[in-house]
Amino acid sequence: MIGYLEGTLRHKTPEYIIIDTHGVGYQVHIPLSTFYELPDPGKTVSLNIHTHVREDTLQLFGFRTAAEKEMFLHLITVNGVGPRLAVGILSRISSDELTQVVFQNDQPRLRKIPGVGKKIADRLLLELRDRLKVKGEREVEPSAALQAAGACSDAFSALVNLGYRSVEAEKMLKKALVELGEDPPLEKLLKEALRVSP
Repeated sequence: MIGYLEGTLRHKTPEYIIIDTHGVGYQVHIPLSTFYELPDPGKTVSLNIHTHVREDTLQLFGFRTAAEKEMFLHLITVNGVGPRLAVGILSRISSDELTQVVFQNDQPRLRKIPGVGKKIADRLLLELRDRLKVKGEREVEPSAALQAAGACSDAFSALVNLGYRSVEAEKMLKKALVELGEDPPLEKLLKEALRVSP
């Protein structure tokens, strides 16, 4: 399996590129996010590669960052999402934004992507949530306004870990702060936030 390629960029289009590595030209399918970052033909390029093998075909998919490749691998495990649709999704939404969309359960945002209907959007939200859980917990943060109000980010993280969407967690903490005043202890803040939850 090919996991990485470095060579001379011989040809590029928004759909695929050709990389010359020691006289062999590899055709690599890419998302638009990678296309925008490519150098001019004749320059050296390096990509993280996924080798997709089926009975009748062997295709290479390339990504500028390891995070983008990782998200692609998550996407193609979702029932109904093949590599072409996964590339299409990553052409229209970054891996970081997709993580936020999944944890905010934002189905309308997913349905704006060509090829993603209601059924696929529901599957993406359901199946990606567990796979992205650790990453999502690390990246989702309370807004600057909430942090400035003295709310503890630990309380926000705890609510997200309990399954609340980040928007819901923010609302709960803001209500709790109105009752408790600025900078309450974490335990009191959590108890009050849960008490006022919708």
